[in-house]
Amino acid sequence: MEGITNKKVLITAGATGIGKATAIALMNAGAQVHVCDIDAQALADFKQHYPLLLTSITNVAKPDEVDAMFAQLQQDFSGELDFLVNNAGVSGPAGPIETLDIEAWKATFDVNLHATFYVSKHAIPLIKKHGGAIMNLSSTAGLYGYPMRSPYASAKWAIVGLSKTMAMELGPFNVRVNCICPGSVNGERMDRVISSIAKATGESLHKVRQDNVQNTSMTTFVDAEDIANMILFSFSDLGAKISGQSLTVDGDTHSLATY
Repeated sequence: MEGITNKKVLITAGATGIGKATAIALMNAGAQVHVCDIDAQALADFKQHYPLLLTSITNVAKPDEVDAMFAQLQQDFSGELDFLVNNAGVSGPAGPIETLDIEAWKATFDVNLHATFYVSKHAIPLIKKHGGAIMNLSSTAGLYGYPMRSPYASAKWAIVGLSKTMAMELGPFNVRVNCICPGSVNGERMDRVISSIAKATGESLHKVRQDNVQNTSMTTFVDAEDIANMILFSFSDLGAKISGQSLTVDGDTHSLATY
């Protein structure tokens, strides 16, 4: 795809799920990709199948580890960076606000919001050199209220505001910034979310799963590859004028499940 070949890309939490699907899509399009993750085994397994993949074990919620990752990235990419995907995220606790653990609340923001800031702070000076693009991962939960998931929704709403502000700051440097808002994505993370909500509400796993698609026009979960394809398009020359947007890939969500 035009505009991707030989571009240098960093993807956080890229060893599984959306991050991995995005890394594969970009590598198949000719990009040079570095993924970081906290799961050393998942990184090793990924690299075994894609030997040209660059990797680092990094907890992006810890500024000192982000510092170390960018020191390595300076060597891997000779101080260059074209694209950044801030993909790291956690689902956070489920339950009524008054029941939530304070430390679990803080941890949700540490990974979903603060890590995006830590990584972007390092990446922006590199991307500004020649122009490029940044994609931050929000969620349909960043567009609606989400009962029983208040820390997650709050952090993802913050990503929308951060992305819009970054787009305004970086537009003069030919850097495009968007956030992507996936709907319910098939995979282990969504399975854990469903289990957590079922436990908090007393509903069956089947009902919670159905509740998460009944309020979408297409009544379906999406796949990680659907998100990867949107990121690939937005980074390519076909997306050269797309910036400051919340891009939904969700089968047309019109409300989130309530309990």
